[in-house]
Amino acid sequence: MEIEGQATVKESQPPKFALPVDSEHKATEFRLFSVAAPHMRAFHLSWVSFFACFVSTFAAPPLLPIIRDNLNLTASDIGNAGIASVSGAVFARVAMGTACDLFGPRLASASLILLTAPAVYFTSIASSSTSFLLVRFFTGFSLSTFVSTQFWMSSMFSAPVVGTANGVAGGWGNLGGGATQLIMPLVFGLIRDIGAIKFTAWRIAFFIPALFQTLSAFAVLIFGKDLPDGNFRRLQKAGDKTKDKFTNVFYHGITNYRGWILALSYGYCFGVELTVDNIVAEYFYDRFDLKLHTAGMIAASFGLANIVSRPGGGMISDAVAKRFGMRGRLWALWIVQTLGGVFCIILGRVGSLGASIVVMIVFSLFCQAACGLTFGVVPFVSRRSLGLISGMTGGGGNVGAVLTQLIFFKGSKYSKERGIMLMGVMIICCTLPICFIHFPQWGGMFCGPSSAKIATEEDYYLSEWNSEEKEKGLHLSSLKFADNSRSERGRKEDSETRPVDETPSTQV
Repeated sequence: MEIEGQATVKESQPPKFALPVDSEHKATEFRLFSVAAPHMRAFHLSWVSFFACFVSTFAAPPLLPIIRDNLNLTASDIGNAGIASVSGAVFARVAMGTACDLFGPRLASASLILLTAPAVYFTSIASSSTSFLLVRFFTGFSLSTFVSTQFWMSSMFSAPVVGTANGVAGGWGNLGGGATQLIMPLVFGLIRDIGAIKFTAWRIAFFIPALFQTLSAFAVLIFGKDLPDGNFRRLQKAGDKTKDKFTNVFYHGITNYRGWILALSYGYCFGVELTVDNIVAEYFYDRFDLKLHTAGMIAASFGLANIVSRPGGGMISDAVAKRFGMRGRLWALWIVQTLGGVFCIILGRVGSLGASIVVMIVFSLFCQAACGLTFGVVPFVSRRSLGLISGMTGGGGNVGAVLTQLIFFKGSKYSKERGIMLMGVMIICCTLPICFIHFPQWGGMFCGPSSAKIATEEDYYLSEWNSEEKEKGLHLSSLKFADNSRSERGRKEDSETRPVDETPSTQV
């Protein structure tokens, strides 16, 4: 990766990576149990750090029955704090995406994790509804590390496996939302059994997620690499990577309508997941008169489904793309997310504890799989503004969570079961615009590639660069990406559209 020279010289070199790679040195295989640098090491660092942030952000909900008695919180106070925990990351995710484009995912994610860790520590000294809301608000900024996680995976893994990599990293990170439902009541119980009174025990318990989050940030800084060939700063100094302008990155991101549609639909899969993480423990505790630990275990099953659901969504996206290309990815996303909305409606209507648990688990599988399917599409929307598109989509998830909680779960306007049912209706409605996503080189759900003019991967991705930039060679990374993304044509379209004398690019 340090050697410069002609392509023929590079091709004669022995493999530089433990995994097979393409022309951008992105891994073409995903080996889950490998820790090989830099690809799989980046994978494990990204999901563990995101997991830590999820644990911190949702450490409060499983202890709310204790916290609300200690701080005299009303239902409105609890609702406001829940909204605050996810609202802070709305703009932070967009900013994180831009930071990844300009400075790299390693520095961007580690910096944010360290900046938000103090808020987790300060939760232990919250003394009023206002201070509780503030610490949840600032802790919630850490959820923006999701964007750096997805950017990092899209920078490390090639088109045939990027959906799987994004799905597993995001899904295992989201596991923190379920794991914290088990971890915090357990830690609280241990501290109380040692001798602390319950109003002191919950405060001490918050030092565990705070320390975990801090250590994960240092691990990312010390062991991670931004790209297969090294970190952004070193590559820019060596002239191997150009430093892009913020205005160009921003313009090409916000003017791509596909990013806005994905942000909307993501608001009602990941946004719903965030909402459920905030309300589900209290919902089961109050509605079915359960013990705190029992309600926490049931609530944990929703988040813990991420161990298979979101990765499954990414794998489904990659699998259908092999046969049907990008059109298959879009159809799979629409079907799975719509079914998630149907099961959400059913969850709001069932009245028994057993049925509620079963339907909640089925609902979680579809809801979280849709998240994985979304980020099977995101990496192909823009090459130049990948981070910003990821941030817009991720921010849409938080916007969806904020709006859903404001409309359906703030105060006592709706019962929680009716709010859940109406949330399901919103999922179905906000998934419909996926039908309007169309890539000129691949097509959309209902129509194939553009026929008005010759539309290729090169046409699409090089349109983000002007002639002056192309003369300077700034577009070369996009050119390589375009070549490697031809797999999104699907087998049928690829055989029909590829010229006879054109053969798939050889991966290195």
